[in-house]
Amino acid sequence: MSKEIKNKTQKKFFALAALVLMAANTFAQGNGMAGINDATSMVSSYFDPITKLIYAIGAVLGLVGGVKVYSKFQSGDPDTSKTAASWFGGCIFLIVTATILRSFFL
Repeated sequence: MSKEIKNKTQKKFFALAALVLMAANTFAQGNGMAGINDATSMVSSYFDPITKLIYAIGAVLGLVGGVKVYSKFQSGDPDTSKTAASWFGGCIFLIVTATILRSFFL
């Protein structure tokens, strides 16, 4: 008799566990799409300020590089063209990177 009661209790427990898992799965599907949409909108809202920040950093680096190249040119340093190319390339890289990231993710 006790084995029969134990089997019925186990069956009820497993049935209840299955119902709880199915309910949790149903809730996860409904909120999953809303969560993905919220995350997408949050990430998209960050791109415009980050792009402007990268452009500002590029502008500051361009000014600093211009001053450095000018001072090397005035002092007659033979390494001026190499320095100018490296600073100019760095600024171009920042601007192109910001533009490409924006076009990929927005």
